[in-house]
Amino acid sequence: MSQQFGKGCHLHLIDGSAYIFRAYHALPPLTRKSDGLPIGAVSGFCNMLQKFVEDNAGPNAPTHVAVIFDKGSHTFRNDLYDLYKANREAMPEDLRPQIPLTRRATEAFNIACKELEGFEADDIIATLACQARAAGGRVTILSSDKDLMQLVGDGVDMLDPMKNKRIDREGVMEKFGVGPERVVDVQALAGDSVDNVPGAPGIGIKTAALLINEYGSLEDLLDRAAEIKQPKRRQTLIEKREQIEISKKLVQLDCDMVLPFTLDDLEVRDPHAETLLAFLSEMEFRTLTKRISDKLGVEAPAIPEPVQEAPEAQAEQVPIAPETYECVRDAAALQLWIDRINDRGYVAVDTETTGLNEMRADLVGLSLCVTPGQACYIPLAHRAAGTDDLFGSDDLAEGQMDLEECLALLKPVFEDPAVLKIGQNMKYDAKILARNGINVAPIDDTMLMSYAMNAGLHNHGMDALSERYLSHSPIPIKELLGTGKAQITFDRVAIDKAVGYAAEDADITLRLWQAFKPQLHRKSVTRVYERMERPLVPVLAEMEMHGIKVDRDTLSRMSNAFSQKMAALEDEIHELAGRKFNVGSPKQLGEILFDEMGIEGGKKGKTGAYGTGADILEDLATLHDLPARVLDWRQLSKLKSTYTDALQEHIHPDTGRVHTCYSIAGANTGRLASTDPNLQNIPIRTEEGRRIREAFVAEPGNVLVSLDYSQIELRILAHIAGIDALKEAFREGQDIHAATASEMFGVPLDEMTPEVRRQAKAINFGVIYGISGFGLARNLRIPRADAQGFIDRYFERFPGIKEYMDQTVAFAKEHKRVETLFGRQIHTPEIGAKGPHAGFAKRAAINAPIQGTAADIIRRAMIRMPEAIAGLPARMLLQVHDELLFEVDAAAAEELISVARAVMEGAADPVVKLDVPLVADAGQGANWAEAH
Repeated sequence: MSQQFGKGCHLHLIDGSAYIFRAYHALPPLTRKSDGLPIGAVSGFCNMLQKFVEDNAGPNAPTHVAVIFDKGSHTFRNDLYDLYKANREAMPEDLRPQIPLTRRATEAFNIACKELEGFEADDIIATLACQARAAGGRVTILSSDKDLMQLVGDGVDMLDPMKNKRIDREGVMEKFGVGPERVVDVQALAGDSVDNVPGAPGIGIKTAALLINEYGSLEDLLDRAAEIKQPKRRQTLIEKREQIEISKKLVQLDCDMVLPFTLDDLEVRDPHAETLLAFLSEMEFRTLTKRISDKLGVEAPAIPEPVQEAPEAQAEQVPIAPETYECVRDAAALQLWIDRINDRGYVAVDTETTGLNEMRADLVGLSLCVTPGQACYIPLAHRAAGTDDLFGSDDLAEGQMDLEECLALLKPVFEDPAVLKIGQNMKYDAKILARNGINVAPIDDTMLMSYAMNAGLHNHGMDALSERYLSHSPIPIKELLGTGKAQITFDRVAIDKAVGYAAEDADITLRLWQAFKPQLHRKSVTRVYERMERPLVPVLAEMEMHGIKVDRDTLSRMSNAFSQKMAALEDEIHELAGRKFNVGSPKQLGEILFDEMGIEGGKKGKTGAYGTGADILEDLATLHDLPARVLDWRQLSKLKSTYTDALQEHIHPDTGRVHTCYSIAGANTGRLASTDPNLQNIPIRTEEGRRIREAFVAEPGNVLVSLDYSQIELRILAHIAGIDALKEAFREGQDIHAATASEMFGVPLDEMTPEVRRQAKAINFGVIYGISGFGLARNLRIPRADAQGFIDRYFERFPGIKEYMDQTVAFAKEHKRVETLFGRQIHTPEIGAKGPHAGFAKRAAINAPIQGTAADIIRRAMIRMPEAIAGLPARMLLQVHDELLFEVDAAAAEELISVARAVMEGAADPVVKLDVPLVADAGQGANWAEAH
């Protein structure tokens, strides 16, 4: 019998979006057995609805209920503030097709399902709650969303269904420090980084609550802002008033919507057994279908086979074995795999090549996997076995697909935006395929997933991940290629042996993906992976493939010049030593220094030879000229062997350019590492080191443009540690080292000497890396007591830095990790170490949030850069720590600088609002040395 809503009625409002995302992230990926449709979120959603029905039976059951959904992404709030929710992550690809199925599920349970274009679910919930309250009824909102807490009170409460915790007025007070009627005032001040509500910079929930409790309301607070004693807070409230008022409009829920339905339409209705069971059967939910059919006392419809098990179970039930793998040798067989891929919507991909250098290696074969335990290998360029020599014939082996035919069939799939391509170190495979005319997108990368979750805990290579997370040791590559002089390339591997190895790689990659994907959310690193890891792959791939031009003649001239200087230094060193010896021999050098010359401080290692490392020679250089000259010789030797000689070998014969490779998951802090060749460690503090950059040149008609963040780590330190003096100096554009020296030593800026500034600079940068008195003494070549006095004075003048250090170490010890401002997690498993490692572990933990935040910022800039400069005759070539290097038509150089600078200086927005400005210094020239 229909019941009109009024006194005595109880309305339950279910936050549908919260249910969906909870279901999606709580369960591993799940697919329908018959066609591979993703249904994990639908399964969890249905189980949650069934639990709701079971928990709310009996005398206390609600009289009315509805599940409320969001519809579309644009609402009236986007018209108020165009950046509203601008930093929200894109919906996962495998969740998108499940959204309409959750609506169908709600209807199958015969529960009212409501959504409205242009309005958020929260506004519908607010309007219904207010209508029900006005009609004399009670309301329970099933959600933990803090934005809905403003509705609590006078017959409206909330229930967190995951924790089974009821949230009443006291619960709101505990959360916000104010009653529900003032929640929007606190939220307007504190802002919301998730929804990108700006709020008042520097004011959090606790401070906002104190202010609102003191002044009564947000309006009174803003009207009386001039009375606030704290200068910065007063300035913020006065200058940001309009922003704060907009923020209140963004967080205030609309309780007066005109709805195309009434409360009476939400009356509880029993499900129709036939309709509900038909839907559950269609989804192939065997367990839930049987449970509900038993409860309803009807026969369950037949479902041919069970739904695909969770990946953890698959890893145990489906053995990783070569006999389950297929060799695809023709188009008909490949088409069957392509059909499976299109049905499933994702595929794990791996390439086999003749080498590790993506710019020189040839494609030998491809492996694909769409279901754990079922993978294939497509041989394309294996060589026939030969009798003439160890490496065999150059003729192609029989039983392979034609390379062009294979790639023509796979190209539409690999470039289809509706098919997710999964790889382990996908940048390598993407470059190999790009050289063969295929631009792979979209992609997921298990290496980067592991890196986002576990940086600092272990390495992220496939073999290590397989052993750690799948308890499976993959086939070692050396079993196929051999080692040493007898080692062959993959194209010489027999096809039958290649199938098991290559297909296994794709199989393992898919299993890792299924294990890692749900964990990203559980470990709170989804944003890091989706915003700073995955999007960086195509950006770096394009940079690496384009490369940078290097002038071979310039390098050759430098090598000759270095050889001459080294010869002159050798003569000087021999004269100082009193005899000739091999300057490059640490053993002979130790004997000269400590036995023959009698210099004190010599220590022998386990081999019986004296230590002559750079740190030892730097200390000795203050006592004698010989170790100083040896340091000069070593530096030239390294420049020659590592750069002027080696770079010539790295010039690509076809492009005439050098193509470095960036490792995304190399450094724990998020910094990129450059290899083959390493272009990030070219010394720039010496004249010889700076000259190396003269060999990196622009093509005729172009120039190189360098943009380099100015003192970014010091700026981040000033923000994180809250150092007002440093923040003020950065805001005013002062010389930060002179400003520090003035603050520390009491020297007016107009009387600053270069020596005092140099000392302050050494301390500024040293403190970031946890430098000791001993280390600073060495750098400044002053007594250790004086150096320690400088450090002590520094902490006295800037107490926030010591506080930051102590808090960071304490956090690391408690959580075994630290975090950047953007949420990157850097694990610190050795933070509790004793002995020699203790100091290093603490310094690493202190530095990681600073260096990691700087790395995050330049990553964000790089990801945004291609779109920003798309209309310019320009390319981004290199990233070197805090610097980006571009090549551009000379006529467009200034425009590029303007555009690129805006991207770099705004790279932290809107996720993090720094208290100091980011500044990118720019330069241009015919070569890198002139540009930087």
